[in-house]
Amino acid sequence: MQNDYKSPAFKKLLDSLQQQSWELELLISGFAIFGLFTALEPLEIGIQEAGNDDNTLKVILYIIALISCYILLFNLLLHVILRGLWIGALGLRYVSGDIEFDKLNYSEKFKNYLSKRIVSFDRYIGRLENYCSVLFAISFLLIFYVLAITMVNLALVFVATSIIDNDLLPGWLQKALGIPLLLFLIIGMFLTFFDFVTQGLLKKNKWVAKAYFPFYWIFSFLTLSFLYRPLIYNFLDNKFGKKLILMLVPGYILILGIASIDYKDSNFLNSSNSSSANFANKENYMDMLLEKTDYPGTVVLSSKVVRTPFLQVFLPFREKIEDHIFSYNPKLKPKNDQRGLTSSIVIGWKDADDKFKNINKDSIYNVYLETV
Repeated sequence: MQNDYKSPAFKKLLDSLQQQSWELELLISGFAIFGLFTALEPLEIGIQEAGNDDNTLKVILYIIALISCYILLFNLLLHVILRGLWIGALGLRYVSGDIEFDKLNYSEKFKNYLSKRIVSFDRYIGRLENYCSVLFAISFLLIFYVLAITMVNLALVFVATSIIDNDLLPGWLQKALGIPLLLFLIIGMFLTFFDFVTQGLLKKNKWVAKAYFPFYWIFSFLTLSFLYRPLIYNFLDNKFGKKLILMLVPGYILILGIASIDYKDSNFLNSSNSSSANFANKENYMDMLLEKTDYPGTVVLSSKVVRTPFLQVFLPFREKIEDHIFSYNPKLKPKNDQRGLTSSIVIGWKDADDKFKNINKDSIYNVYLETV
């Protein structure tokens, strides 16, 4: 179905949908909150697993997903509470109508104060409606902000590792290409953030806008802002939207502060203490790893109590172990390190050289284990 956004019929349809949007908001919020609560534990476990395996990329991806879940949970729970209050206010209005301050028999001082602050019950319902609608829209906009911050940081890491620290490129090319790109990204990052905080200050002056436009154009793709730009400017041209955004910031800071609070019951002992002659950390004993979030340490024994004439030792594999192996036995280090992201897609036929490499790899496998 193709809709002409300028036609009166389409605008009438949007107005009609707008009046009934609260039903869709509650339906989506309910399903989303349920799904987000069920996703929290797997994401937290995924972060711990990736951290235990020293997989930085997976840790970043899981952290982004977890932050997004917490943002949505906070906003959607607040939205459901306010929307429930709005529905309750509508029901009360049906029964009681508007507020009649004269029937309260208050003194003139309190009567004048309350009538100025509250004005009318309909005004209160209207403000609740505005808060609910804007809060629901901004919940998903904030996820794009998280993605934007991530994309910018990934771009900085990519330039630093793939160009400046790339040994395959000539030294002059590393500096001539990498340093200007890195400076452009850093300057653009600060300019974009300043323009965002000041709500478009750099776009208002004619000459400043011309200098800022190249950074704005590049970062619109880098931050994926072309996907959600209409939402941003629709918020910025509305005083109520600006006010709500500023109100949410202290809420996120408060949540961050509460989440960082922990109770410490000892000045000397800590669950993160490494195993020693005086302390036994459960990560080093197999029979104590009972929870889903319990992961083995660098070296793991079967139990704290040795009941057999031999000692069973388990060494979990991590990427850093192979780095230690290469430093101990440099002959094992391949010319092309194949660790990292890879794809299972094969283009063309595998040639004899690949088969030879696999055979050669099998022949030095025992040497690899002996080095361990």
